[in-house]
Amino acid sequence: MSEQKQYSADQIQVLEGLEPVRKRPGMYIGSTGIEGLHHLVWEIVDNGIDEALAGYATHVHVDLLEDGGIRVIDDGRGIPTDLHPKTGKSTVETVLTVLHAGGKFGGGGYKVSGGLHGVGLSVVNALSTKLLVEVYRDGKAFHQEYRLGAPQGDLKQVGKAPVGSKHGTVITFYPDPSIFIETQAVSYDTIIDHLRHSAYLTKGIRTSIHNHVTGQRYSFYFEGGIQSYVRHLNVGKDPIDDDVFYVDKQIKDSQVEVAMQYTDSFTETIKQFANNVVNPEGGSHLTGFRTALTRVINDYARKNGLLKEKEDNLSGEDTREGLTAVILVKLPDPQFEGQTKGKLGNPEVRGYVEQVMNEYLSYYLEEHPAIARKIIGKALLSARARKAARAARDNIIRKGVLDGASMPGKLADCSSKDPSKSEIYLVEGDSAGGSAKTGRDSKTQAILPLRGKVLNVERARLDKMLANNEILAIIKAFGVGIGDSFNIDGLRYHRIIIMTDADVDGSHISTLLLTFFFRYMKEVVDGGHIYLAKPPLFELVKPGRKNSIFIYDESELETQLAEIIQKRKAEGIKVNVEDDRYKQAGFIEQKRYKGLGEMDAEQLFETTMNPEKRVLVQVRVEDTERADAIFNKLMGTEVELRKNFITANAKFVKDLDI
Repeated sequence: MSEQKQYSADQIQVLEGLEPVRKRPGMYIGSTGIEGLHHLVWEIVDNGIDEALAGYATHVHVDLLEDGGIRVIDDGRGIPTDLHPKTGKSTVETVLTVLHAGGKFGGGGYKVSGGLHGVGLSVVNALSTKLLVEVYRDGKAFHQEYRLGAPQGDLKQVGKAPVGSKHGTVITFYPDPSIFIETQAVSYDTIIDHLRHSAYLTKGIRTSIHNHVTGQRYSFYFEGGIQSYVRHLNVGKDPIDDDVFYVDKQIKDSQVEVAMQYTDSFTETIKQFANNVVNPEGGSHLTGFRTALTRVINDYARKNGLLKEKEDNLSGEDTREGLTAVILVKLPDPQFEGQTKGKLGNPEVRGYVEQVMNEYLSYYLEEHPAIARKIIGKALLSARARKAARAARDNIIRKGVLDGASMPGKLADCSSKDPSKSEIYLVEGDSAGGSAKTGRDSKTQAILPLRGKVLNVERARLDKMLANNEILAIIKAFGVGIGDSFNIDGLRYHRIIIMTDADVDGSHISTLLLTFFFRYMKEVVDGGHIYLAKPPLFELVKPGRKNSIFIYDESELETQLAEIIQKRKAEGIKVNVEDDRYKQAGFIEQKRYKGLGEMDAEQLFETTMNPEKRVLVQVRVEDTERADAIFNKLMGTEVELRKNFITANAKFVKDLDI
């Protein structure tokens, strides 16, 4: 009988209860790495936030316990404790053991919530070795324990609720190490960021955390809500006015809340949320906001003679230059695209946001003519710069400068045409560039030497960037274009490696390049294509000068020397020199490298470019908001912020080479 005919009913698995979650956890929390682990915390924290959105909770607290447990406390209504009519179990046990059981599918439990699938608590329970639930309702306290998702007895009343906690829910869980193999320890800083966002997005709620391991505590409360959030995002930038535009309006069964403020920056920062869930890919609320913003500003400019009759309308890009905005919509049935809720799909929300912005931003501009003129003046400058940049780009395109047929003259390209196998080294200086060209594997490794320090794009518009030879050479070599012509599909190298000297100047050049990539080629960064080369700091030279050992940092040097000395002693080799550790270890010289140019072509390849031996650090952006703030602080116009940063962190710098 063929295999096909043997396929029968007894080969079909039926997973019951929480078995599907333990069998395929990635389907429910995205991954079993650190991101998935944090997802468990968000599921419970966001339940407390939903209680706050419904008007019942005022405080959500997280405890990181010494025994590895994570406890989340909210002062909401408390999970109902009575028997559920469909399951015959307590409602607490139902929401902890039945997938898609919750108060977010209608029935009046929540008008709005961030929950989409209703699987939060049950998934956390399924992926924990132990979970404890305490519920306070009507002055009574209830308790139940679970192991690997299974109840260890019924829900029981255990006395009265603690003083001051007449209602609320406490969930304590211990992530299962057989699921979360990589780590079961959550990040204090990551949770702080989530709690900060939650407090910004929910006016009047307090969020807090206590790390019982380190004793650290933090608490957030923002009376201004998203207005405070906009001010936070603009720290280090120079607002064109201290005032923040803000509107909070109910339309039908939905709520539209917008806060915005313009700064002297050349980039826009817009954050959009639906029911407190961040939507990094935008959606209908962002579309409605952008459409209305462009229309209202152009209408005001025309009406008040700020745009001449023959002048073109300001583009959406012009009206958003330097804008920081937070858009928050609350609606009863959010339709998200994708499991990560990256994009809001509700078509009616676009109309709601447009309606609110058309009406209230028009009022705002009429009532604040000085601010209106500053906004439109900045947009007009942006329009002129955009036209200049387009002219410059068109000019260099006409000359073939961005044409793939003509690469930068100083680029030593690789012979491979397969981007996945090709890499380009951005090398500091012509000297090191020459060594890299000589020593490289020409089949897969391209070399682009950079002369001096590249332009700081944090303080420059696109027209100025296109006039900079180093930036232009990078754009051209990569093949992705720039600005509105950017296309990630054209990327010619899947590994872009920044290779600079191990000194202050080298670090500065790396930072300037990373600023450019973050601001104008973020898709390249997000795709994991950017790397930092790590050249050796030391060479321990052996007698005969063959088979030298290269060391990449101070701590590794000490470790290596100690191990070699110990091994020599164990082998009975007499060590007489007590004050020279490298001589004790049998070396004749210790070299300290300060520049790539100090190595010959063979050394540079073997230590820094050989795929089998080199050390590369991949550049990733885990928190875009924090990265934006750091680039603004270190590379922006606000000198005082930079000075404070240097003063605060100087004590952590060791062996500074100037």
